[in-house]
Amino acid sequence: MASLKPKNLHVSNSVEMAREYHQTYQGSPAEQYVAARGLGAVAAKFGLGYVRSALPGHERYGGSLCIPYMRPAGGEHGVATCRFRCIADRCVRDSDGSYFFEKGEKEKHDHKGGKYMSLPGDPPRLFNTAALIQPSPILVVVEGEFDTMSWDLAGIPASGVPGTGTWRDYWTPALYGYETVFLIAEDGPGLAFMDELAAELPNGKVIQMPDARDSNSVLIGSGTTALKGRIGL
Repeated sequence: MASLKPKNLHVSNSVEMAREYHQTYQGSPAEQYVAARGLGAVAAKFGLGYVRSALPGHERYGGSLCIPYMRPAGGEHGVATCRFRCIADRCVRDSDGSYFFEKGEKEKHDHKGGKYMSLPGDPPRLFNTAALIQPSPILVVVEGEFDTMSWDLAGIPASGVPGTGTWRDYWTPALYGYETVFLIAEDGPGLAFMDELAAELPNGKVIQMPDARDSNSVLIGSGTTALKGRIGL
């Protein structure tokens, strides 16, 4: 696991950034996309936004979904950073107008920047750190913001990592003390990543998702009951 310390702990104006983009979320393509993923009910909780009019320096993120990394304490530093997710029609919709994920197909993000974009110099961060202060005997750790929100919708505390290879050693102590930390793996690289993390946790349990599907796909196809069933609840 990587132990590099963050380069940029503070993102200036992150709260204002998140607020600005959240204000243009309603009625946007981002709202439509998130609703299609079954996550409309938690969009406000996670402060999701839409870059309708890019702030100076954010031109590359125009038309993207804005995902704030919110801190539970709130206040002037209540948003650690924002990441931006491409939802351009040419990347997420088929020729018939349906979303690729609705057909079980991969999206086509073959442009510069790719599917997700972070602010320049921004280090990997845990998503939904509010889950870490909820009184609960269990925690889910999963890859990706959508999967994290899917577990939250199911009523299960969950924190997300940006992807395989992004774990930082200084995050590990936050997972001690739970009876069980469920480490959700959806494919080969994800399984290797979660196996490595489980080796560092006395309470870690790796859970493989069916047919290499991610948690959000299970939510869309089978609902929250199916998600909870994967961890025996």
